[in-house]
Amino acid sequence: MKYAYFRLPIFVRMLLVGFSFILLFGGLIHAAEPNTYRTLFDGIWWAIVTAATVGYGDFVPKTMLGKFLGIALILFGTGFISAYFAALSASAISRENALLHGNVAYTKEGHVVVVGWNERVRELLKQLTAAHPSFTFVIVDATLDVLPVSYNQVHFIKGNPTYDSILQKANVAKAKMIVITADQHKNELDADMASILTLLSAKGINPDIYAIIEILTTQQVNNAKLAGADEIIQTNQLSSFSIINSLQSPGISPLIEQLLYRLGENGFQFLDPPDELVGQTMAESSRILLNQQILLIGIIREGVPFMNPSPLFTIQQSDRLFVLKHH
Repeated sequence: MKYAYFRLPIFVRMLLVGFSFILLFGGLIHAAEPNTYRTLFDGIWWAIVTAATVGYGDFVPKTMLGKFLGIALILFGTGFISAYFAALSASAISRENALLHGNVAYTKEGHVVVVGWNERVRELLKQLTAAHPSFTFVIVDATLDVLPVSYNQVHFIKGNPTYDSILQKANVAKAKMIVITADQHKNELDADMASILTLLSAKGINPDIYAIIEILTTQQVNNAKLAGADEIIQTNQLSSFSIINSLQSPGISPLIEQLLYRLGENGFQFLDPPDELVGQTMAESSRILLNQQILLIGIIREGVPFMNPSPLFTIQQSDRLFVLKHH
């Protein structure tokens, strides 16, 4: 308690000093001229309007002592008020700079932590902030000085995401998801190792966090699974598949791009099978859903994906339907 006052923000300390200052002069003028300033509140009112240089004139010192108190209050009060507002402005600017440069810890919960900054993250923010205004994101990156985009629901933390202290500043303990992107400043193997280390740190802080990790080399996919990844995105493999399909079927890349664009628009979705589809074949389910302008693409059963299964494939209650909805 002895040093509690000095731990307060400077503008709070100055405000406390100001209140004491006003109370002191209000009490002194009330004591010096009790006939003019009949109550302590009258003295405090006079001290406030005099220090603020407003001077309504409803209370005016009559004695020499009262006038000297007024002079002292004007001299010191004006300087104090100027200093207070200067400190208030400096504190606000300092806070804004700290936010801008990623030095302020995030304290809310239920957010999505995104590790790394690249064009993929830029597009992610562009799409999701528009589609889901309620989502909040915390970007963690060591290479940026300031975040090059500005969204109300995006917070920036500067630092190495493999350090627990940095992830704690991002409040990973209260986050619902973490997306770990590959570091574009490292070679593929080093980038994967850094991503897995970040994943281990995040899972160590919050074992229940849903983790999506980008892996560049197939050799590290199993390590990412062992580290606790809930989903693994192999971007190099996706690019390779696109190139292979273009080589085998020239002109197909625009269709693949359109599919990916629909994916970004949230056209692809998972649905729980309605009662009318349980026990139905894939062919019959597809016909029913097409009448609702929904294209059935595949099934997830006990975590195993079945893309374009046999027309006789029977849908179960526990399945999840992978569909493309028409917008």
